[in-house]
Amino acid sequence: MRKRNESVTVEHERAAASAPAPLDKGCSLRHSLRLPAAAAAAADTGMKRPLGRRYGLWFRLRKLIIWLLGVYIAIPFLVKLCPAIQAKLVFLNFVRVPYFIDLKRPQDQGLNHTCNYYLQPEEDVTIGVWHTVPAALWKNARGKDQLWFEDALGSSHPVILYLHGNAGTRGGDHRVELYKVLSSLGYHVVTFDYRGWGDSIGSPSERGMTYDALHVFDWIKARSGDNPVYIWGHSLGTGVATNLVRRLCERETPPDALILESPFTNIREEARSHPFSVIYRYFPGFDWFFLDPITTSGIKFANDENVKYISCSLLILHAEDDPVVPFHLGKKLYNIAATSRSFRDYKVQFVPFHTDLGYRHKYIYRSPELPRILREFLGKSEHEHHH
Repeated sequence: MRKRNESVTVEHERAAASAPAPLDKGCSLRHSLRLPAAAAAAADTGMKRPLGRRYGLWFRLRKLIIWLLGVYIAIPFLVKLCPAIQAKLVFLNFVRVPYFIDLKRPQDQGLNHTCNYYLQPEEDVTIGVWHTVPAALWKNARGKDQLWFEDALGSSHPVILYLHGNAGTRGGDHRVELYKVLSSLGYHVVTFDYRGWGDSIGSPSERGMTYDALHVFDWIKARSGDNPVYIWGHSLGTGVATNLVRRLCERETPPDALILESPFTNIREEARSHPFSVIYRYFPGFDWFFLDPITTSGIKFANDENVKYISCSLLILHAEDDPVVPFHLGKKLYNIAATSRSFRDYKVQFVPFHTDLGYRHKYIYRSPELPRILREFLGKSEHEHHH
C-alpha cells in the first residue's frame, strides 16, 4: 500500500508540473515568463546602447557649437586688440597666387616681350617691376637687355602704369592677360609689386604703396618724353591710383588720364560691403570692432575724397556682378566725381558691364568692347593733352 501511494503522489506531482499555467478571468497568464538573468541583462544593454550613442553625438555636437560660438565672439576682440590683423586682411600680401612662379622670368607666363627690373624707391625698399612693350616692338624686344627696354619707353607709344589689387603678385593670371590685351592695343605696360608683395622688399602700408607708385611714375616720365602716360588701378589698386594722382595734380604734373577698374569709395565702406564681413555685419559694435582698427592702422584709401582734388580725364569700369567690390560703390564714386568742380574741364565716364557677361571682379579684360572703349576715351584724352 505504501508503494502504491508513493507512486500516485509522484504521478500527481508530474501532472501538476506539466499542466498549463492557470488563467485569470481575462484569459491571461497569471504570471509572466521569466527570462534567464544573462538574457535580461543583454536586452537592457541593447536598449541602452542606441540611447547612449545618441546622447554622445548630441554632447559632441553641443560642444562643437559652444566652441564655434566662443571663437565667433572672440575674433572681434582679437581684431580690436591687434589692428595689425585687420591690416593683413586688407593687403593680403602674404597670399602668393599663382605659387611657384619665378618673377624674374616673365617669359614663363607667356610674356616674351617683357623685361624684369628692380627699382629702389627708398633705402631698404626694393620693388620688382615688369615692362611689357607694345605689340609692334615684340620682335625687336627678344633677347634685349634692360637698357633697350628703358630706351623703348621713348618710342611713339603711350604708356600705362598698372597698379594691381591686393593678394597675388604682378604675375597673377588675370593681370598677365590684361597686359597682353593692352600690349596688343599698342601700349607700353609698366607694372610692379608694392613693397611686401611678391619679390619686393619692405613692409606694406598705404603710404609706402603710394610712394612706390610715385617713384615708378617719375621713373617712367624721365624716359617716356612727351608720350602720354595713363594710370590704371584695379580694386585696392584704385586706392593707390587716386592717392597717386591727387599728389601728382597737387604738384601740377597730372597723368594724361586715370582708369579705375572695380573701384570703391573708401576702405571702410568696402570692408563693410565685403563678402567676408557678412557673418559680422550685424554684430553689435561692428564699426568699432572691425572698421576702426583699419583706420587706426593708417589705412583709408579715400577715393571719394581724392577725386575732389583730381584734374584729369577719368574712366571707371565696373561689372554689375562684382562679388568683391559691389557695383553700387563704383557708381557712387562716379556720381561724386561727375559733380566735382575739379573735373569740370575733363571727361568723366562710367562704363558698366552687364551681369550676363560674367566678368565679376577681375575679368573685364575679356570684353571684346574694351579696345573700342579705350580707343574712344584715351583718344579724347590725348586730344585734351595736346591742347
